[in-house]
Amino acid sequence: MVFNSWEFALFFPFVIFLFFAFPFRYRWIILLVASYVFYMAWRVEYILLLIFSTCIDYWASNQMSKKSTKNERKPYLYVSILSNLGLLFSFKYLDFFASSFNYVFPSTLQIPLMHLVLPMGISFYTFQTLSYSIDVYNGEIKAEKHLGIFAVFVSFFPQLVAGPIERASNLLPQFREKHFFDEKRIKLGLQLMAWGFFKKLVIADRVAIVVNQVYNSPSDFSGLSIWIASILFAFQIYCDFSGYSDIAIGAAQVMGYNLMKNFDRPYFSKSISEFWKRWHISLSSWFKDYVYIPLGGNRTVKWRWYYNLFITFLISGVWHGANWTFVIWGALHGFYLIAALQIQPISNWIYSKFSISKESLFYKFFHISITFFLVLVAWVFFRANNVSDAFLILEKSVEGNFLAQIKDLFLPFKETFIRFSTAYLKSDLTLQNQNLGIKFYEFLITLFGLFIMETVHFLQRNHSLREEISKLHWILRWGLYYAFIASIIFLGSFGEASTFIYFQF
Repeated sequence: MVFNSWEFALFFPFVIFLFFAFPFRYRWIILLVASYVFYMAWRVEYILLLIFSTCIDYWASNQMSKKSTKNERKPYLYVSILSNLGLLFSFKYLDFFASSFNYVFPSTLQIPLMHLVLPMGISFYTFQTLSYSIDVYNGEIKAEKHLGIFAVFVSFFPQLVAGPIERASNLLPQFREKHFFDEKRIKLGLQLMAWGFFKKLVIADRVAIVVNQVYNSPSDFSGLSIWIASILFAFQIYCDFSGYSDIAIGAAQVMGYNLMKNFDRPYFSKSISEFWKRWHISLSSWFKDYVYIPLGGNRTVKWRWYYNLFITFLISGVWHGANWTFVIWGALHGFYLIAALQIQPISNWIYSKFSISKESLFYKFFHISITFFLVLVAWVFFRANNVSDAFLILEKSVEGNFLAQIKDLFLPFKETFIRFSTAYLKSDLTLQNQNLGIKFYEFLITLFGLFIMETVHFLQRNHSLREEISKLHWILRWGLYYAFIASIIFLGSFGEASTFIYFQF
């Protein structure tokens, strides 16, 4: 089941009704059954993997709670780690390593491929339970004694298949709190869900048309077409994933549960380091706490510090997918961070020499632009179907007559707004006879959606826009609600119930 489906439109209100209709002591049962139904709507038999992971970590954590020293707890931690990573490796990486081995050693015994279907959300719920086991091992939290409540923590349906990856210290205690029907809280949650649907349906799914057209046939495109598709993919993956996070956080808020913020205007970052404090915050903080710091973090000699950074991002790349494109993507971000540390003294000297303040408009614009460009280059490897396609896209991005292509791009605007010609609105968007696979009017809708989103981001810099909207007169407030819902219905892309990008991870 996906959020942008009619099944969920019926499922969610029914769950909310049952949740508030039943007494508090039964609500964990409602949530557990709803979460399992939500997951089984995708593939019934894979619920056994979720139950297996739940039972192993419940048993291991409770065994650790009976031991007084880390040495005594360590065997049970190993059981938890090996079980979860074993599941993840078997279903996500086994064929990747087998095919890589077969390619490198073609003359030796070939390893057969299993072609297992990747269980939805396995990377997310295994990491969530792993962090719980590690925290119990370190004595940071107590083991949960109630198997049912622990099972709800592992399978909580709003964030089950694509996060945010919650910490037990934040989410587990909330399942023991009584949550009452609160009109204001529910309204805020529904607003956030609507905002997530807007980003997904109006922007991400329309942008996907151009991105898929170009990235699935990169040899047919060059120059400005490549740039447009690459920039649009940066917004596609942001709107798709942050849209999912908004829906998940909003759905949980309706029931009274608070999930962590997962995105914070990442494309306004002035450095790669800042980008990773704003992008997929739950995952980046997970890698920081459970990989980077245990490796030694920055409290070591310089070369070891750089090694820790690079390895952390390399593992992050591998986490995202069983493909060498993701390995290169992670390695690039590790390289970016190390390079930034190397040149920071030089850049600080230059800014000091020319009296350029870090608060100046020039500094912010320059650093935001450079950061976005570097992220964009890395996104090419993230989105490309394989490494060869990624390098081909980078090569063809500098080909072609840019001026002629820009003229082609703006010609429909001229004809449309001067002649008011509907023929151009319905025509395909082409650059130098390169069909981008989208109608011109759909491209305008995409630009409109991006404008709305960035306007909201600008207004959200210092305060909550949802809180400000709640203060408006009810006529203005409800008029805004209806206008926003109408924009989703009439401008959203409903051709196919496309899944969220991060479901594949």
